[in-house]
Amino acid sequence: MEKLNVLYEDNQIIVVIKPHNVPSQADESGDLDLLSMVKSYVKEKYNKEGEAFIGLVHRLDRPTGGIMVFARNSKSAARLSKQFSDHTLQKTYFAITTSQPPAKTGHLVNYLKKDEKENKVKIVTLGEYGAKKAELDYKLLETNGELSLMQVNPMTGRGHQIRVQLAGINCPLYGDNKYGKERSYTKNLGLWAGKLELIHPTTKEKMKFVCPPDDIQPWSNFYMQKYINSGI
Repeated sequence: MEKLNVLYEDNQIIVVIKPHNVPSQADESGDLDLLSMVKSYVKEKYNKEGEAFIGLVHRLDRPTGGIMVFARNSKSAARLSKQFSDHTLQKTYFAITTSQPPAKTGHLVNYLKKDEKENKVKIVTLGEYGAKKAELDYKLLETNGELSLMQVNPMTGRGHQIRVQLAGINCPLYGDNKYGKERSYTKNLGLWAGKLELIHPTTKEKMKFVCPPDDIQPWSNFYMQKYINSGI
């Protein structure tokens, strides 16, 4: 089992780093997933009998890495889930794209629908059956050659949302074989959940967690620590 990178834990929540290409929860691939890793970690550390309760309150797409919070009990799970639905919990992503956006800042609103046959999410028109509204803000932070580093703050939590919406403005993510224009042979998708702000479910304390991606391609093209630490 890959060693779990724990940023914070108490008897209510546990905040960890999801590596790139690890599923948030078990899927048809049968690969080891982060939820199972957290359960095993808690069971072993606290000598729990049986399976430890860990509440999955949000997900990151498999290719995406970064910060995730899990609940240690059902009450905390319900309170964290409400923060997600009320948008009082804030997630900040960093995206590296293979072209520059049309403007330095932008607010994107699209309607997305999953094509089950192709296993892809597509931008569709308002009113199409099954379409769901997706909304995000982006800010261009820096460019380096053909690569652009952006900060992205989604208002909704649709599957593949950031990947699809940025590709929709001709800014596909680095290493994205599903929504990019060209075939990539890297396993490192240019998308990282680098900041997470929440209210502790019992103490009501405002908490902020930050973590930069590993200093490897494509992140090594930028000084990520500068942007991760900004606004702390």
